[in-house]
Amino acid sequence: MTDTTAQPREDSRYEAVSSRDARFDGEFFFAVATTGIYCRPSCPAVTPKRANVRFYPSAAAAQGAGFRACRRCRPDTAPGSADWNVRADLVGRAMRLIGDGVVDREGVAGLAARLGYSARQVHRQLTQELGAGPVALARAQRAHTARVLLQTTALPVTELAFASGFASVRQFNDTIRTVYARTPSALRAEAAASRSGPRPTAGAPTGVPLRLAHRGPYAAREIFDFLERRAVPGVEEMTGAPGARRYRRTLRLPYGTGITEVREPAPGGRDRWLDCRLHLTDLRDLATAVQRTRRLFDLDADPYAVADRLGTDPRLGPLVAARPGLRSPGAADGDELAVRAVLGQQVTVAAAVRLTGALVAAYGKPLTTPDGTLTHLFPDPGTLAGAALDELGMPESRRRALRALATALADGTVRLDPGVDREDTERGLLALPGTGPWTAGYIRMRALGDPDVFLPGDAGARHGLAALGVPPGAAEDWRPWRSYALHHLWNHAAKDN
Repeated sequence: MTDTTAQPREDSRYEAVSSRDARFDGEFFFAVATTGIYCRPSCPAVTPKRANVRFYPSAAAAQGAGFRACRRCRPDTAPGSADWNVRADLVGRAMRLIGDGVVDREGVAGLAARLGYSARQVHRQLTQELGAGPVALARAQRAHTARVLLQTTALPVTELAFASGFASVRQFNDTIRTVYARTPSALRAEAAASRSGPRPTAGAPTGVPLRLAHRGPYAAREIFDFLERRAVPGVEEMTGAPGARRYRRTLRLPYGTGITEVREPAPGGRDRWLDCRLHLTDLRDLATAVQRTRRLFDLDADPYAVADRLGTDPRLGPLVAARPGLRSPGAADGDELAVRAVLGQQVTVAAAVRLTGALVAAYGKPLTTPDGTLTHLFPDPGTLAGAALDELGMPESRRRALRALATALADGTVRLDPGVDREDTERGLLALPGTGPWTAGYIRMRALGDPDVFLPGDAGARHGLAALGVPPGAAEDWRPWRSYALHHLWNHAAKDN
C-alpha cells in the first residue's frame, strides 16, 4: 500500500528548505544526491532542485546513506529535536539517554536495560522512526564531539580519539573521513586558518569553547534571572551585570568533574546560540556536559510550537507576546534538583538557597582546586541518605523527607536519569514520606524536562492566575506546554509584586 501522506510531507519540507526556515533545524535534514552532502533546512547555499533532494529524520540517517556534512551550515551543530523533550515513549526516552552518552559508556545493552526493553526492540524502534539504530546515532554524536575537540584544542589525535568516545584511533579516523570528507588533520588545519587570537594548547587550560545552538527567540534575561535567584553558594555563581552576566556551576560527570560557564547574550542580539566554555577533568565527559548544559538552559525547545498554542489564549497570549522565547529551565543534575526541591518546600526561594548552601558546605565534596567561588560538588544521594542533617535549621519531618528521598535515589528505587518513564517516577516520588504533589511535579518539570507540568498549589502560580483573572482549571487549555505557561505566570506575578 502506498503511503499517501509521504509526498505532501516531503513537499512541505522542501518548502522549508526553499525558504531557509530555521524553525526546522534539527527537526529533519535534507541531502542532495548530486553533491553527496546533507544540510540543515536553513542552509544558506543555493536551493537544490526538488528531484535531487532526499529527506532524513536524523543526521545519523543521512550519514548512514552515504552523505557527508555540509561545511557551510554544519548540520551536526543544529539544535536537537524538541520531540525528545516532549515525547515520553521509547524513542524519546532512548534519544535523551543517547544524548547523555549512555551508549558510549554502557553499550546498547546498557541503554536497553535502562529503558526496560530488549536491545533488538530498541534498535527496531529507533531505526523505524529515525533511520538509524542506537550505535549509528551515538556514532554521529561522537563525530561531532571529535570535531569540536579537533578545532578547539591541540590534544594529540590519539588522546582526542579516546576522549571523543571512540574505541580505536582507526575507528576515529574512518568516522571523521566518512562524516566530514576530510582527515582529522585537515579539519584542525581548517579551523586554525580561520581562527583569530591565540592557538589552543594541548592541555586546554582555558577550557573548551562552544556555541550551543537554539531555535527561535530566546528569552535570555528571564532564564538568567531565574538561575541567579537560585544560585547555591559553592556550587553555582552568577557574575556581571544584567545583559552581560556569566553563569558558572560545578558538574559531577561519569568520568570526572567539570565546570560549565555560559554567557548571557547581549539584549537585542540575533545570535542563535549561547556562548559556553567547559572545563573538564576528563574530556570523555564533553558530550555529556554539553547535553546537561543544554537541558539546564532548555536549548532544544521549540518556541514556535509553544507560542502557537499558548499565544492564541486570550488570557495568556499577551504574556507570551511580551516574552517571546521564554524557556522552562531544566537541571544539570536530576538528583541534585530533587534534593533542592525538598529543601524548598514551604519556604521562600532565598531561604531555600540558604538551606542548600549549608547542605553543600557540610556534605558537598570539595573541588581539588577551587575556581572563583566554586568550591564544591553537590552532595551525592549516598552521602545524604545516612547524614544527620543537624546543620540544617529545619523541622525533623523535613530532614526525614530528605533522607528518604536520598535513600530512594541512592538505591535506585527512584531514578531521575533522562530516559526514565515520567509517570512511574512521579508515582515513586509521591510514595516517599514528605514528598507531595508540588515537590513531585516540580521535580518532574525540571529534573525530567517535562514540558507539560502545572503546579496548581504553587503560590506564584496562584498569584499569576489571580492577576489575570483566570481560574485554576484554565491550565487544561494550555496542554501540552503547561510548564511554559507556569513560567509565564511566575514572571507575571513577580512583575505585579
